[in-house]
Amino acid sequence: MISLEVSAKTVEEALDEGIKQLGVKKENVDVEIIDEPRQGLLRFFSSKPAKVRVTVKKHPEKYIQEFLQNIVEKIGLEGEITLENNEDGVFLLKIKGKDMGLLIGKRGNTLNALQYLSNIVFHRQFANSKERVLVDVENYRHRRKKTLEQLAKNLASKALRTNREVTLEPMAPHERRIIHLALKNNSDVVTSSYGEEPYRKIVIAPR
Repeated sequence: MISLEVSAKTVEEALDEGIKQLGVKKENVDVEIIDEPRQGLLRFFSSKPAKVRVTVKKHPEKYIQEFLQNIVEKIGLEGEITLENNEDGVFLLKIKGKDMGLLIGKRGNTLNALQYLSNIVFHRQFANSKERVLVDVENYRHRRKKTLEQLAKNLASKALRTNREVTLEPMAPHERRIIHLALKNNSDVVTSSYGEEPYRKIVIAPR
């Protein structure tokens, strides 16, 4: 368990400092009062501060896994959620089950919205965490990645053939990144992004 001991003038101040250091919400910690604050004898001696032990109830990965499980159940679906800790600071949550198309949506729009919501909730609960949450349903992300890589190559060829820029439809940040990386080593074209989220687009142009 993630735990630390904090001292301050009062129990409340010690608790607030502990929560701040852990970077979590108050409802996600258990608090044990080790020492109550005491005033020194006749004020000639220094007072004794309060001391508390603050312990996180749920670890980040467990919290976000249960959060997603709750959403899936509230929608009325039966899905199994497994979690993988990627080395690049990503919590990858894979959802498998029946009728999962509802969680994916058209071109992954529902899935992207679910992932965005998960990241917002996760970082509000664990402010100090550097991890990102990536949500996948029935291996959709892998299939979509292959589709986007092929799309990038096809549109790069079109840009060179017509000698004109090609503008793609708005995409989520992680999907734009797939396009950029797919053409990174293509010395004949250059990619750029423009616009504001969530309508930011990629342009592929002859170099």
